[in-house]
Amino acid sequence: MSFSPGPAGPLGGTNIQEQRDRWERKRSRTARELVHTEQRYCQQLELVTTYFVEILKAKGTLRQDIRESIFSSIKAIHSVNQSLMVHLENGYFGRGFEQICPQLHHYNTYVDNIYKASKVLGIQMKKNKAFRRFKKLQEARPEFNNQKLEDLLQLPIQRIDQYKHFLQDLTANTSPDNPEFQQLSSAVTAVCDVSQRIQNNTRRHENHLQLCRVQKLLKGRKTKVLAAGRWYIREGWLNVVPQKGKDAKPKMFFLFSDMLLQAKRCSPLQLANKDKFAGQHAYPLQDCTVDKVFGHTKSKGGLLSLTFPKAKLLLMSCNREDFNDWHQSLSSAISKLQSKETVVHQRDELCRRPLRSGDDSHNMPSSSSSNPGRKRNMVSAETSEHAQMPPSEWEGGAPKRMKQAAAPEQSSAEASTSSCAIL
Repeated sequence: MSFSPGPAGPLGGTNIQEQRDRWERKRSRTARELVHTEQRYCQQLELVTTYFVEILKAKGTLRQDIRESIFSSIKAIHSVNQSLMVHLENGYFGRGFEQICPQLHHYNTYVDNIYKASKVLGIQMKKNKAFRRFKKLQEARPEFNNQKLEDLLQLPIQRIDQYKHFLQDLTANTSPDNPEFQQLSSAVTAVCDVSQRIQNNTRRHENHLQLCRVQKLLKGRKTKVLAAGRWYIREGWLNVVPQKGKDAKPKMFFLFSDMLLQAKRCSPLQLANKDKFAGQHAYPLQDCTVDKVFGHTKSKGGLLSLTFPKAKLLLMSCNREDFNDWHQSLSSAISKLQSKETVVHQRDELCRRPLRSGDDSHNMPSSSSSNPGRKRNMVSAETSEHAQMPPSEWEGGAPKRMKQAAAPEQSSAEASTSSCAIL
């Protein structure tokens, strides 16, 4: 008679062990890939620091400020990652990333400079013949394997995203009882902060490119689109329905976080401006309200009513999807702007509110006690005046300095965003 073997150990012990074995296999696979890619990454960083940074410094082909603008903190990053690679090759993943986390400020510096680096490199490639020849000779070395300097300079940005995924996988497959678990968890948080910084910088850069594109679409320099704190949202054609019985006219609209810009296409007879638009009205969104006149049903398109302090707009679209998107975009922009304005208003009230103890009210000067409402009126007048400022002036860290510096160039833009002015 034969007997089948019973379960090994206590009930469910086999399943738990199988799960642990799967975690260990995943962890080992992730660890091997991390070590392999780190070795390759350090080799590529060494190419840049040896054949570009050091040799350019010795030859003097580029000025120091230009060289630092292009390569930023890549030499410091190379040094940090060489130390990390030693730990990874010895299997000390938690300890390695625990030591690299305080050095991530070198990556922050590099991340914040990457778009400037790309711009400066492009300028030098166009204007500096000696550097252009030097770059071509270095990239032709067999060590580079046909890699371009532009691609190598993007590697630290890409590596942060890779670290994020590697660390998340390692942490997910490491037991909480393992001494490395807390080290890896802390490293995930630190690397995710740098990754978020990269995403924020990318969004700001893309927004700046959109603002520049719209600015180039507009004829002349009277309509100012580039402004601090302004975000591009969308653009498109809408029919403007006049208040009196006239035909609706198609106009181009550009929606930003703080204003709606109406424009018309330039005459095709103007050869220099045939593909451009002429700005007509800039409507500020601070005190705007938007409502659907019709378009609530499944009919095609709809009619939007926009009410401003000094004007009213009726905008019609024959496409329902486009109409709904305009309504959602406008409503969202107005809501965000007004909520931000409320926060700034409340913050200024708190900053200006005097801090007094309970006994101070008995010791106030006679002039203040004789007219207790005077100071409150003055404060409210200041905050309401601040609330009426365009977002480009109050969103920055130092609004007064920004306003003085930008006053000569932006006087027409400020006038257009403070009221529904004809541009």
